[in-house]
Amino acid sequence: MSSDEPLDDFHATLRSLRVWDIELPHFDADAAPADPLPLFREWFVHAAKAGQPEPHTMSLATVDDLGRPDVRTLMLHDADAHGWHFASHATSAKGRQLAARPDAALGFYWPAVARQVRVRGRVTAAGPEVSRADLAVRSRGALAAALTGRQSEVLGSAEELALASAAAWERAGAEPDAPAPTWTAYVLEPDSVEFFQGDAMRRHVRLRYRRSRQGPQGAEGGEGAQQPWTRELLWP
Repeated sequence: MSSDEPLDDFHATLRSLRVWDIELPHFDADAAPADPLPLFREWFVHAAKAGQPEPHTMSLATVDDLGRPDVRTLMLHDADAHGWHFASHATSAKGRQLAARPDAALGFYWPAVARQVRVRGRVTAAGPEVSRADLAVRSRGALAAALTGRQSEVLGSAEELALASAAAWERAGAEPDAPAPTWTAYVLEPDSVEFFQGDAMRRHVRLRYRRSRQGPQGAEGGEGAQQPWTRELLWP
């Protein structure tokens, strides 16, 4: 579109938008903790208290069998010493992709405070007991969705979904412990976590935590060894 052409509604709206037209929080990277988990929890609570809608929504990026990236939005279930937790059907597109290529990335964006968090690492699927326990604490709607199943499959019609969903909702009400065999809890164990604080002058603060390749004594850590974190600032 040339500069003298009239803007359509989409382009006019797009060009009118502004970002971070608010008072932005300060982030002192030098005072950040040695481990990314406490900082993530602090930022998460801060975003929620600042009015950020659904701060527990996140983007999950995976790779398919042809090496093509894929991304979708889902809910964070927990963040603890084991990693960042979420759940889905093992038979869904993401479930199949993670089974074949378990390296993945998560992205959080909280525009209310101009903050982002990016997490990269390897995803592990939990066993049936943990997956059942994860679903047990969810809402009736979550159980109904899990019982409906067939996520990512081709749907014949909206009526087909309505019938399957109605049956699943009825069963979820009658059987709150009903099993959903394909429902799977996952945890992403991070090897990189980046915190981004936006700045009105575009002097954004980016702090990245990386897992060291070697253990505390300089030897390669064995399986399950807790490696220290290296912190580094990045150019915005």
